[in-house]
Amino acid sequence: MSAPFQTPLSQAEYLPSPNCDERPAGTTPDLLVIHCISLPPEEYGGPWISDLFLNRLDPSVHPYFEQIHQLKVSAHALVRRNGDVVQYVSLDMRAWHAGQSCFDNRENCNDYSIGIELEGSDQGAFTDAQYHSLTRITREIMQRYPAIVPKRITGHEHIAPGRKTDPGPGFDWKRYLASLCTQ
Repeated sequence: MSAPFQTPLSQAEYLPSPNCDERPAGTTPDLLVIHCISLPPEEYGGPWISDLFLNRLDPSVHPYFEQIHQLKVSAHALVRRNGDVVQYVSLDMRAWHAGQSCFDNRENCNDYSIGIELEGSDQGAFTDAQYHSLTRITREIMQRYPAIVPKRITGHEHIAPGRKTDPGPGFDWKRYLASLCTQ
């Protein structure tokens, strides 16, 4: 059963995922991980990302779903192409987004990170609306968790090299990080 949203993001739709649990005792998030996802791959819109994170993805809808419908994964939030934000896991809980991972010689990034998915492909570009919403929620997260500073924001590809490639070359890190420094 999913936990209540004790740390909700403002201006988000809330769809509690069962794919989360308590962080290790005494652990406060100090890392933000940026991901991207599209279901089916390279296709946008529809309920499929939420269905995956809520364990209700129908494998008969698309051949790709047959491979992934039994995964138990989540993220704290998703930023859709139009900038809408969906939150699946309370920020104080551990979402299951990073898998086998390491940052700054520290394993198991799920334990101490917040994971944000962007609806998109690791080979494509992201929308202005996504950068705007991502900046807004990142600032909100940084305000709640002061240990998350720009040098502690990374991509899934950086914490799981060789295994993951997102958010990929289409994600404009310079634009995103610069936007965190402007008001």
